[in-house]
Amino acid sequence: MSVRDEREPLAPRTTSLYDYALFRHGIDAPDGRVPAGGYPLPDGFPAVSRRDRLDFAAAKAAVTEALVPLLADPISRRAADAVHVRLAALPVPRRTVHRIVCGIVPEERYASRARRLARRLTRTGTHPSAVLAGLALLVRLGEPEDVPTVRALGRLREFSSAAIAALDRIDRHAAAEAELRRLAEPPPPNPLLDAVTGGDRGAARAALIHSATVKPVGPPRRVAEAARLDELLREYPEDPDLTGAAGRLLFAMSQPNQYRPEILDYAQARPVYESVVAGAHRLTPSARSYALLLALALDLYSGAGAVLDWPAGRRTELLDALGRLLDGPAWAAVADSTGWVRRTGRTPFARPAEAEAFRIEVVAADPEHPNLVETRILRDGGPVTLPLFASGSTNPPEYLLDTGRLRAGPEPREVQLAEAYCTEGCCGALYVTISRDGDEVVWDDWRGVEKKRRATAYRFDAAAYDAEVERAERDRSWSWPARDTARLISWELREHPGLLAAWDCRAGTAFTAWDEPATVELLFTYAPGQDAAVRGTNAPWLQFACRIPDDGTPPEEQARAVLDRIAAEDPRDWGRVCGGSKEYAAALGYDWPPGGP
Repeated sequence: MSVRDEREPLAPRTTSLYDYALFRHGIDAPDGRVPAGGYPLPDGFPAVSRRDRLDFAAAKAAVTEALVPLLADPISRRAADAVHVRLAALPVPRRTVHRIVCGIVPEERYASRARRLARRLTRTGTHPSAVLAGLALLVRLGEPEDVPTVRALGRLREFSSAAIAALDRIDRHAAAEAELRRLAEPPPPNPLLDAVTGGDRGAARAALIHSATVKPVGPPRRVAEAARLDELLREYPEDPDLTGAAGRLLFAMSQPNQYRPEILDYAQARPVYESVVAGAHRLTPSARSYALLLALALDLYSGAGAVLDWPAGRRTELLDALGRLLDGPAWAAVADSTGWVRRTGRTPFARPAEAEAFRIEVVAADPEHPNLVETRILRDGGPVTLPLFASGSTNPPEYLLDTGRLRAGPEPREVQLAEAYCTEGCCGALYVTISRDGDEVVWDDWRGVEKKRRATAYRFDAAAYDAEVERAERDRSWSWPARDTARLISWELREHPGLLAAWDCRAGTAFTAWDEPATVELLFTYAPGQDAAVRGTNAPWLQFACRIPDDGTPPEEQARAVLDRIAAEDPRDWGRVCGGSKEYAAALGYDWPPGGP
């Protein structure tokens, strides 16, 4: 009897969860639309209580003991059922079971047996732990024939993330569709998801164009994968709106403030770049389109787009094509001559040959997007840090250039080049030791290189290296008034720590506000260490922030006004608490920020 012929829900403990997923979809979604987030599991699967659950080490041992011995023996139905029973009985959270099994790597000679076990668990499993174990095995071992099963299970809310992980290896389109559904906010409709699910290519094109100009419906890479963006561009090669939408998706995927630029995991990145550059001449010249094409060129020159596996010379050809287009009179007429476009200028198109072996480019992001400034370091025309560490952006010029950290001195110096978006303490940072060896500068002893990546020693001509560092330190063409004001304030506070120390404050720095690039944010810590009542390393402290909007006067005057005010007036009186101890803030009469720092 087929589950599709049923008209009443089947008992959850006797019916496989795969059949239950098919049943729910057939009964509840005859039009193919799955509710946002997916269907719930049937009743009868309570979570493992915290009191009863095993700790992770014991859980790992128990799950491994239940599963691994089978991988060395022929998989029988009875043996697979025994695994199911043991996994269902373990006092281990179901997501923990998935995490543990994902870490199990069957020997190559046992791969086919492990695959058969995974298929039996996913297709006949009646307990979520067993199904999740099967999905975890399919992350490594899945094949195209597994897609229908995994997609069906992915419609159940409990299995959506695990199904996406399994599909990512064998069908990126199906994985993207599942993730967009998981992230969808109720109530539907979601035009792009509906079009993708229904296979309507024209509707998918229209929805993709619309989604590129409004609130995103999901991660940019998943949107592109779900819509099969590369195929759409081939189907509609003369559609300027689709070309513009594709360009905006590429730009969004290339941003480093996502822990890892999504473009690095987008298998169709190169053909989409090719199509966007080929169709760029059809875009209507405007300031916004100019900024988009310039941003894409910057990414191809020194960002994540530059580290894709391009055929020899092809990246240069694409950059030259964009450069010629933006040089045309229609585009030159709409260029923003006073803002970011003017500051960025011809950077991605100039590529001076004499500095090709070692080049430093300070890149400020398009001001329509987060206020990010990177010190991008190029070697032989390609980025240095991204191939080694993609979890965060390269450090800003205030850290690497204003402090002279990139200079090669008589003694070796370890320098942090990049830090994870979530901070070093969470996901690491990239370090290199810079030393001088005769007439060469050497970058070696790398630290923090991500797994599966290999770093080698770099050697540069010392005279050319020194000249390039000096040029980059002098160059402020990328900057804007508020950034210059912040730089001057930070330098003075670093040189004269007594300004803040007079108010029992320390660690002062200034930068342009993340959400308002024309506003300076001054950050400092109140830690009265000389007070006997709070002496010691565990003394309470508070962090304060002061915002200073750009008033149009020269940066030197604005910085001097801020420093004079610090000298005359306790900066806590015109700042707001943004971190530290909530109890200490209350004791001193300060408001704690809503929702915490």
